[in-house]
Amino acid sequence: MTSQTTVDATGPADKALAAPTDPPTPPQGLRGHPWLTLISVATGVMMVALDGTIVAIANPAIQKDLGASFADVQWITNGYFLALAVTLITAGKLGDRFGHRQTFLIGVVGFAAASGAIGLSGSIALVVTFRVFQGLFGALLMPAALGLLRATFPAEKLNMAIGIWGMVIGASTAGGPILGGLLVQHVSWQSVFFINVPVGIAALVLGALILTDHRAENAPRSFDVPGIALLSGAMFCLVWALIKAPTWGWGDAMTWSFLGASVLLFVLFALWEKRVKEPLIPLGLFRSVPLSAGVVLMVLMAVAFLGGLFFVTFYLQNVHGMSPVDAGLHLLPLTGMMIVGSPLAGALITKAGPRIPLAGGMALTAISMYGMSTLDTGTGSAVMSLWFAGLGLGLAPVMVGATEVIVGNAPMELSGVAGGLQQAAMQIGGSLGTAVLGAVMASKVDGDLAGNWADAKLPPLTPAQLDQASEAVRVGAAPVAKGTPPGIAAQITDVAHHTFISGMSLACLVATGVAVVAVFVALLTKRGSNAEAAGAGAGHI
Repeated sequence: MTSQTTVDATGPADKALAAPTDPPTPPQGLRGHPWLTLISVATGVMMVALDGTIVAIANPAIQKDLGASFADVQWITNGYFLALAVTLITAGKLGDRFGHRQTFLIGVVGFAAASGAIGLSGSIALVVTFRVFQGLFGALLMPAALGLLRATFPAEKLNMAIGIWGMVIGASTAGGPILGGLLVQHVSWQSVFFINVPVGIAALVLGALILTDHRAENAPRSFDVPGIALLSGAMFCLVWALIKAPTWGWGDAMTWSFLGASVLLFVLFALWEKRVKEPLIPLGLFRSVPLSAGVVLMVLMAVAFLGGLFFVTFYLQNVHGMSPVDAGLHLLPLTGMMIVGSPLAGALITKAGPRIPLAGGMALTAISMYGMSTLDTGTGSAVMSLWFAGLGLGLAPVMVGATEVIVGNAPMELSGVAGGLQQAAMQIGGSLGTAVLGAVMASKVDGDLAGNWADAKLPPLTPAQLDQASEAVRVGAAPVAKGTPPGIAAQITDVAHHTFISGMSLACLVATGVAVVAVFVALLTKRGSNAEAAGAGAGHI
C-alpha cells in the first residue's frame, strides 16, 4: 500500500498540504480518470481565463451603448480582477474544507449565471456588479481545478498536466480579443458574456460525470476573516485612489488619504498574518527569494501586458476606425506568438532553467512595449504586427515558467498556497496595470487637451465642455457635436486622436519601465528543489 498527499491550491501554512490519506482507487470508467479530469477542469477554467481579455475588445461597444465614462469602463475590468484576486486564496480554503469537486461545480454554475446576467443588464452599474460576481465565482474555480489535478495525477505525470492546464489558460487569455471581435461585430457585445452559458453547462455536465471529490485529511477548520477584510480593504483603497486621482488630482488630500489607508491596511494585514493560526497567506513563504521574485514577476508581467492591452483595443477601433473583428485580427500576431511560443518556452525552461528564459522574455516585452509607444495615427499593420508579435513571444516564457518558479521553490507542505499566490499575483497585476496605466493616460490627456485644442484654433470650450471632451478623448473618440461643419469636425478628430496617442504612448513607456524592472527580478529566480513534484497526488493511470 502506498500513501498519497492530497494537495489543494490554498491550504493552511502548517498542515493541510502534508496530510497522508488512503491510496487512490484506480479510476473505473469516466469517474476520476486523470486525463478526463483535466479536460473537465480545463473547460471550466477556460471561461475564467477567456473573460480576462475577451471583454477588452467589447469595452468600446459597451462604453458607447451604455454611455459609460472612462472610469466606468475601467471598473468593468477592475471589478472582475479585484474580486478574483482578493478571494482566490480564501476560495482555496473553501475547497479544502468542503471538497474541491463541490467548490468547482458551484463556481461553474455561478460564473455562467453571472455571465448571463451581464448580457441582460441595461446599465453600466449592473454590468460592473455582475462582473464582480463573475470574479467571485471564478475564484472558486481556479484553485479547485488545480487541487483536483494534484489529487488525481501521480507526481510523474503532474507537471505535464499542469503544463497543459497552463496552456489552456494562456491560449484562452490570448484568444479572447479575436473571439470577442467576432462576437461584438457579428452579434452584439452581450454575446461576449452569453457565450459562457453553454460553456458553463458543458463544464457542469463533464464535472458531474467525471470529477471525484478529494479532501485533505487535516482540512482547515477556521477562516482568516480579519485577514480577508484587511487585504480586500487595502486593494480597494489602492485601486480606487489610482482611478480617482485624475479627477481629484494627484496632490489632492482624498488621493493621498486612500493611498495612505492602503499602506496602513497592508501593514496591518502583514502583522495580523504573523499572529493568526491559519493565515490567509503564510508570510513564511516569502523567505524564499526565488519564490518572492516569481510572485513579483507575475505581478509586473500582468501590469505591463493586461494594462497595455486595455488601450490597444481603443487605439485600433477608435483611432484607426477598425471593426471589432479587424481589431482582433490585428492582435493575432500577439495571440499566435503566445500560443506558439509557450511550448517552445516550456522546453527551453526544462533544459536551461527559468532564469535566462524569463529575463530574456521580459527584455523582449520591454522592447515591444517601447515599440508600441511609437504607434501613431499613420502606423501601418506591418509595424503593429511586429510589436504585437514581439510582445506575445516575450510573454510566453513568463506564462509557462511561473508554476516552476513559484510552486517549485515553495516547501512541499506549502506548495498549494504557492499555487494560489501565482494566480492571485496575475489577477492583482492585471487590475493594477489597468488602474496605473489608466491614471497615467487620463492625466496626460487632461493635461494636453486644452493646449492642443487652442493650438488648433478651435472654438474655446467651457470647463464643463472640456471635461466632457476629455472623457471622450481618453478612449480615443472625437468629441464632435451634431451639426459641426466637416472642416471643424476633421480638426477636432485630429486633435482628439493625437492627444489620445500622446497619453497611450506615455502609458506604454511606463509599461516599458515596469518590464525593465521585471528583467532584473527574473534574474533572482531559479528552479526549485520541489520542481519535480509541484504537488502531491499519486494516482494510477
